[in-house]
Amino acid sequence: MKPRFTGSALAALTMMALISGVFAGSPPTQSQGAKQISGLGVYAAEGACTDSDGNEADYKLTLTGSLEGCHYVFIETSRCLDNGAYYESGTELFIGQYNGQEGTFRTTYVFTAKYHDCNSFTGEVAGRCQHPFVNGTGVFAGLKEARIDMRDDVVEGNFPYRGHILF
Repeated sequence: MKPRFTGSALAALTMMALISGVFAGSPPTQSQGAKQISGLGVYAAEGACTDSDGNEADYKLTLTGSLEGCHYVFIETSRCLDNGAYYESGTELFIGQYNGQEGTFRTTYVFTAKYHDCNSFTGEVAGRCQHPFVNGTGVFAGLKEARIDMRDDVVEGNFPYRGHILF
C-alpha cells in the first residue's frame, strides 16, 4: 500500500518550510556589517595631541589598536558623592585613523567610577564609560551606528576599549 499525503500532512510540511525559511534568513544587520574594534587608551604625553580642535579639552588620551590617534575629552557635568561614587558626562572628539584611513568622530559619553576620595581623584577602585558615536568625517563619515566602551585598568593606569562600528 502506498503512503498518502493527507491535507493536514501537507499543511504541516508547508508550515515547516515557511518556518525554516524565516529562521534560515539573513542574520540581524549588526552582525552583517558591524566591525569589532578594540585597543588601549592612555593619557597623552606632554606635547602629543596638539590639534587645535582639542585645545579646550579637559584631558587628552592617545588611542592605539583598531583606532590610532588622539581622543579629546570635554567634561560638561560631574558629581562626586561622599561615598566615593563619581559621575561625569560630556562630549569627545577623536582625530586619527581606522584601518590606515584618516577621519574624525564625535561622541557623547558617561563615565562612572568609585574612588576612595573622588574629590581629589585618589584611590580609584573601578571606572568605566560608554561612548556612543554622534557623527564622523573621513573614514567615519556615514556611520550608521558605533560605540566604544572603556573599563579603567586601575593597576596599570590605562583604559582598554572595545566596541563596534557599523557603516
